[in-house]
Amino acid sequence: MAGDVDVRDEVEQEELDPRQAAELEARRRVALAQIRQYPDPSLRLRANEVEEFDGALERLAHRMADLMHEARGIGLAATQIGVLQRLFVFQRDGEEEVTALVNPRIVERSQETEVLEEGCLSLQRVHVPVERAVAVTVEAQDVHGDPVRLELGEMDARVVQHELDHLDGVLMLERTDPESRREAIATLRRYL
Repeated sequence: MAGDVDVRDEVEQEELDPRQAAELEARRRVALAQIRQYPDPSLRLRANEVEEFDGALERLAHRMADLMHEARGIGLAATQIGVLQRLFVFQRDGEEEVTALVNPRIVERSQETEVLEEGCLSLQRVHVPVERAVAVTVEAQDVHGDPVRLELGEMDARVVQHELDHLDGVLMLERTDPESRREAIATLRRYL
């Protein structure tokens, strides 16, 4: 499973006592309430380039990282919280620190692709198969405006592609096969 939702925390939660598990679930619900949910129209909007690298941008990235962790995700785009700026955060595999990418763009993609199930913090209750490049090179800036270049593979590459789609107003529903899309939309409509 990829995208914004991470199953690792579900396993960790099972090891907690009931009170701790309930508190984590309450925090998750509070975080999810701050994340735009399908069919919110802002999820279909293309984000604007970031031009000012200031304390406000740094605070936004920090807030997004906190929300992502509280919601038990592995990535979160600014558009998912209603901010139309080209910024996303993600938890790189094996890294403790959250990575924030500003004005990201993929400059290289592997020809090799893989289809995996993806979930999304903005599309709760659904997972759909999505084909993505298994490796990408992304160029961006950090929250201070300094250049960043990352060569990513596997899950990290998938998450970056998923979050970059969010910044372009593209949902995983548009990247899956027609049958999976129909089933996912039917599930989502049941909870509207």
